[in-house]
Amino acid sequence: MKPNKLALLLLFLAALSFAGTSRIIKISYLEGRRSGNLRKGPWIYQSQKADGIVGSVGDLKILSRKAILSAPPGESMQSAKGKRTATFEGGVTVLRGRLTAKGPSLTYSEATGLGVLSGPAEMHQEPAEEKHDPVDVRAMQMSFDVDSDISTSSGDVRLSNGNQKGLADLVYYEEGRGLAIFTMNDKKSLVKLTRTRRDGVLEIYAPEVRSLTQQKKLIALWGVKLVDGEITTSGDALYYDDKTGEAIIIGKPARSVNAKEGFAISGGTLLHNVNKHRVRVYRKTFKLPLKDFNKVEK
Repeated sequence: MKPNKLALLLLFLAALSFAGTSRIIKISYLEGRRSGNLRKGPWIYQSQKADGIVGSVGDLKILSRKAILSAPPGESMQSAKGKRTATFEGGVTVLRGRLTAKGPSLTYSEATGLGVLSGPAEMHQEPAEEKHDPVDVRAMQMSFDVDSDISTSSGDVRLSNGNQKGLADLVYYEEGRGLAIFTMNDKKSLVKLTRTRRDGVLEIYAPEVRSLTQQKKLIALWGVKLVDGEITTSGDALYYDDKTGEAIIIGKPARSVNAKEGFAISGGTLLHNVNKHRVRVYRKTFKLPLKDFNKVEK
C-alpha cells in the first residue's frame, strides 16, 4: 500500500475510533441508586428527583427520574461499550448549549449516536445574540445527534421564530447556524410558513422551505406560492429576505395575480415587495443562493 493511502486509512480508522468513544454514555445519579446485574446488566438508575439521573454523552445532557442501560444479548456491559442502549423515563429534559428540550421519554443508542425523544416534545433555543429571536419547536418526536449540533423533529412539527411560524411533517435543524429545513412526507402536501406583519399575514407554500432563522432569510423550492393579502405570486422557487421585505420568485414563467384589482403580471423573474404590496418584473440577473442554505457536511 502506498504511503499516502496508508495515511488516509489510518486517519479514517482513527476518526471511527474517536466517534465510537464520543458516543459512550455516562450515567450518574443524585440521591438515588443503581441496581441490576453488575456484569450482564441491565443497570437500572432511579431517583426521587425529576433531574436526579444525569446521562452525559458528547455535549448532550439528559435528565430524568429513571434510566435503564442495556447491552446486546449475550454481551457484558463492559465489552458492549459502544453498542449499548440507554432508556430514560419519567419525564426527560435534554440540554445542549442554548437548547432545552422536554418530553416523556428518550432512547439513546451508542451505536448510532442518536438520542430519540418521544413526544409530544417541546424544544426551546435561546438566541446567540439579543437582537435575534428564540426558536421554539413542538413535535411528536425529536432526535439529537451527538456527533453534530443537528436535531430533527418529526410528526406535526410547529416551529416558531419571532414573527415566523412554520408547519411541516419534518424539520431538520442546525442548532449553531440556525438553519431550519421544512419538508413533507407526501410529495403532494405543502409546507406552510407564515410571517405576521403589522398589516396582515404573509403566507408561503412549497414542498420544501429552508430558513436561516437568525438572518431572517429563506428559500422555497419545487413549486411555490406566496400569498400577500389579495396578491398571490407563484413560480418554481423563491428567495425572501425579511429585512428588506422583498421576495424574488423565478419561474417559467413566474406569475402574480391581484384578485381585488384584477391585475396580473408574469415574467421569468418577479420581485414582490410585501411591505409595499407591489410586484414587478425583475430585470437583473438572479441566481437562487442555494449554497447559503445547504446542510452542513458531516
